[in-house]
Formats: sequence, C-alpha cells, structure tokens
Amino acid sequence: MTSIYEATMGSDFKKLHPKIQERFGFCTADGKFATGRGIMSEVWHGAPYTLPFLYVGTWRRIMFPERGKNVPFTIENYAFIDDFGRETVSWIRTFRTSQTRRFDAYMIYSQERKKIVDYLGTHEHLAVDIDLSVDERGGLSLVSGAQRFYEGSIDFTFPMMFSGVANVCEWYDDNLQKYCIDVNVTNNTWGPLFGYKGTFDVEWAPNEPGTLPDHIKPTRQERRE
Repeated sequence: MTSIYEATMGSDFKKLHPKIQERFGFCTADGKFATGRGIMSEVWHGAPYTLPFLYVGTWRRIMFPERGKNVPFTIENYAFIDDFGRETVSWIRTFRTSQTRRFDAYMIYSQERKKIVDYLGTHEHLAVDIDLSVDERGGLSLVSGAQRFYEGSIDFTFPMMFSGVANVCEWYDDNLQKYCIDVNVTNNTWGPLFGYKGTFDVEWAPNEPGTLPDHIKPTRQERRE
C-alpha cells in the first residue's frame, strides 16, 4: 500500500526532500503516527470585516479569529481506514493562542476525482479538492480548489465568494533541521483571511492499525466526495 500523497503525485513524489517523503509517505499498514510540535512565528487574520467569517469557522474547528506571535503548535497525523473503506490521514492542528484553538481536517485520495479531497471540520461537511506539486526546495505545495458542502440531504457546490483559497507549503530546512510551514488563506473579494507560518519537529510512534484515539476521530464521516 502506498500513501495517498504518493498515489496522487506518482513519480513526482520522489522529487520531494527525503524528510518530506517520510512525512507524507506513510499509510495505515505502516502502523505508526506522527506528532509535530513547534512554534508558529506568526498566526494572523485579515481585516476586521473578516472576523465574523472566522468566528463561524470555530463552530466546527475550521478557522478561528485569534492572532499572535510565537504561538505553540502541535499537529497530529494518523493514517486510518474510514467508515467507507478509504485510506485517510488526519491533520489535527492545535494552536495555543489567547485560547486553545483546533483546526481539524481529514484527507483521502479520491478515485473519482484522481486527487486529494480534504474534509474540513469536525463533521467533514466541507469537501475541498487539493492540487499537489513540488517546489524548488523539495517542499510540498498544496493549493485548494473546488469546494462542496455536504450536510444531511444538503449537497451543493460552495460559492467561492464566501470561502477562501488555501495556499500551503511544507518543506524541510536542512540548516535548521526542522520542518517549516507557511499557510495563506485568501478570498478573491475580501482579500487575506487567515494564515500562519513557523517551524516544528516531528516524532514518530507506533500505532496499531485500526486504532484511533477518540480526540482524533471526526464526529461524523462523509461518504460523498
């Protein structure tokens, strides 16, 4: 079994820095999980009129309105098989700003769409297409695309006027011997919405396939991609 990222990128996966290959190259069968711990040198948000949008995001752990400097940060990555038999990787980010905030996401490889689909939030109600590429540092660039909202019988393409486009890059700095990340979420109408940047270390630990801590599990899982 290959990771969902290698399945998506094919031969381009081997162009990534070895540390990035390690980080994005694991799957359920490997029986391990990763915990990243570090400092975000900056967590920011856009103009005051974006705050209501960010407050709404806190309801289901998608975005949040706090900002700060040198914010302690953790990220928990587990590979698991979801309720619909799909290989899934958790991206559970915790920021210790003026109050602790979480940003939850779960990624799969969509056979239908031939790309990564990222389910955002505790209830996986927003499904986002993700395009992957390798940057000049051997880092992994992730750019969000079309978004679909799923909630019960509700099913529609989410209008980008009311959402953001995420540009994420994660790379490994050999001089610092740390992972680096830079995230920018913008809206074509409202401008910059939310983002963060910083560095972290990653520790690996064994995890029995099929087990998932309660704090990692999504409240609801979504079949529709």
